[in-house]
Amino acid sequence: MQTDVLIVGAGPTGLSLANQLARYGVDFAIVDKREGTTPHSKAIGVQARTLEIYEQMEIADRLIAQGSHAEKARLVSGGEVRGEIDLRNIGKGMSPFPFLLIVEQGLHETLLYDHLRSYGVDVKWQSKLESFTHDETSVSAQIVCKEVRDEISARYIVGCDGAHSPVRHSLGLKFEGATFERLFYVADVELDWEFSHDALHVNLGDETLTAFFPMVGTRRWRIVGTFPEGHEKDPSEILFDEIEQQVTQDTELKFDIIKVNWSSVYKVHSRSVESFSMGRCFLAGDAAHIHTPAGAQGMNTGIQDGYNLAWKLAQVLKYGSPNSLLESYNEERLPNAKRLLSTTDRVFDLAASDEWFTSFVRKNVFPYVANFALSFDAVKRIVFPLVSQIGISYRESSLSETVGSFAVKAGDRMPWLEIDGRSIYNDLRAPIFHLVIFSDAASEILPLPDALLNKWKERIDSHVYPLDTKVQEAFGYNDPFFVILRPDNYIGLLSDDLSPNRIGQYLQKFE
Repeated sequence: MQTDVLIVGAGPTGLSLANQLARYGVDFAIVDKREGTTPHSKAIGVQARTLEIYEQMEIADRLIAQGSHAEKARLVSGGEVRGEIDLRNIGKGMSPFPFLLIVEQGLHETLLYDHLRSYGVDVKWQSKLESFTHDETSVSAQIVCKEVRDEISARYIVGCDGAHSPVRHSLGLKFEGATFERLFYVADVELDWEFSHDALHVNLGDETLTAFFPMVGTRRWRIVGTFPEGHEKDPSEILFDEIEQQVTQDTELKFDIIKVNWSSVYKVHSRSVESFSMGRCFLAGDAAHIHTPAGAQGMNTGIQDGYNLAWKLAQVLKYGSPNSLLESYNEERLPNAKRLLSTTDRVFDLAASDEWFTSFVRKNVFPYVANFALSFDAVKRIVFPLVSQIGISYRESSLSETVGSFAVKAGDRMPWLEIDGRSIYNDLRAPIFHLVIFSDAASEILPLPDALLNKWKERIDSHVYPLDTKVQEAFGYNDPFFVILRPDNYIGLLSDDLSPNRIGQYLQKFE
């Protein structure tokens, strides 16, 4: 079999990458050793940036319909509610999805899989990557499907095959970091207790973390927590009764677990590869980075890995962009992974550290000031972009160019704006570049040269919007300007120089 891209792994990262490549019309094959999508809830948090990506794919509403979003967070300590945080408007004005969506991974994967099949493409299930070789021109992979060996020849391979990634091991890339001393547990349960189903609940303990997330279904909750340090049992030996006992001990709450749908005990690692790529080989998702579950970042980060890589592969494969464009994948995503590891480690330390001062603040100060702090827009504009991943930026990328003095910079995600009551994102769904001009006078916009229009007619469209107050506030600029958005809706060029030459010079990066 011959194809352009071989994707190994059909979890959320691999499936979302496959859907992106299908949008671009890139030929690919996707294999997975499992029999099908996961039946378990596993990762449940879907961030705003992921939903923005799915909106381009026209599946965001379908995923939202299968989940729920917590309207508040209750902070519990010593068996009592110590504080409550209003989450309903935390991202208002910053994203069309100003909330954290809670939907189980099984439903999430099924949606992505069904959408992929709508393109006429299927996953090669029960197909294990046995080995592969690669050189300057191609990749040759040996696949075993139900004891039958086959060979797939591809121009590129992407390992979306998890923390124990065979692709990463074959490339010999180091996966450096640390393993947390304590054990984590996760359980999908049905329980009876006094609290309403519209809020997530976080217990602020002395040295452990326990959180309850409301899931779709009567009395269904996800419980996530840690055993204290010194718990030396092998994870496989720990039964749910021991998890329940730990939850009761740590939270001092009264509850009755009626049914256990799924549970797991595991060690958490905080690790990242030294490079996301090697020649024609790439890594994405858990194959490239793993970390604590703090902030529901892992799955969403993997989806963004694929989102970043897909459009670059498409430009090279369909339009002959230089292979150097693919180098920007590692250039942009590796620093993000390292920042993410640092951030999630710090959040976990704050939530579960046994250091006396941190523990004191966590239990006796944080519950009483958290909601007050989040009532300020300035605080929301720090917290929401960080957690929702809309704040991820590639300002230092070789693909980012700013001409002029703006509050926003090239490399940032395109700010979400509503102009005349309509989301600007509605016009930016096509998987191409977008020339976006903000000006009140059409005469100020110089026409693009015919040669440029002819060369780029399938790769870029253009939009003109009035330079209204919302635009001026978002960009911190009052005069006419334009942006060239990459196909992933990150700003490639931001300029107050409206010359067509400026546009042409930037687009040469992709020719």
